[in-house]
Amino acid sequence: MFTAGLPRDARLRRPGDFAALRTSSGRAGGRCFHMRYRDNDLGHARLGLAISKRVSKRAVERNRIKRLLRESFRRVRHQLPAVDLMVMAREQAAGVPGTQLLVEIDGLWKKLLASRPGTPEPLKRADDTTTIGR
Repeated sequence: MFTAGLPRDARLRRPGDFAALRTSSGRAGGRCFHMRYRDNDLGHARLGLAISKRVSKRAVERNRIKRLLRESFRRVRHQLPAVDLMVMAREQAAGVPGTQLLVEIDGLWKKLLASRPGTPEPLKRADDTTTIGR
């Protein structure tokens, strides 16, 4: 069983890492989120979040979106390939309930796995046996 925390090495922290994702990377998107990704040599996935004031002027709303994204990533990060991910929220994300945001971000994880050949198993939540997005 994996721990539920998100260690420092599972996060993008340096501005150079974010800049590299903005210039050359794969893309996936939905109604509320846009994701950029690229391979890394670390052997595990890393997450970076870019939730601007354009999404919502209220910090409470931006923090809610970030909490949901981090929680979803925590649950699936051990099933993801070794990539750096930057997830950006669109303006529509501010008024959407948390359950709908989680369904959409789970769909992005699936898109990421579908774009990667040789993914071993379907994406499942760490806390239960149902497939994400169902």
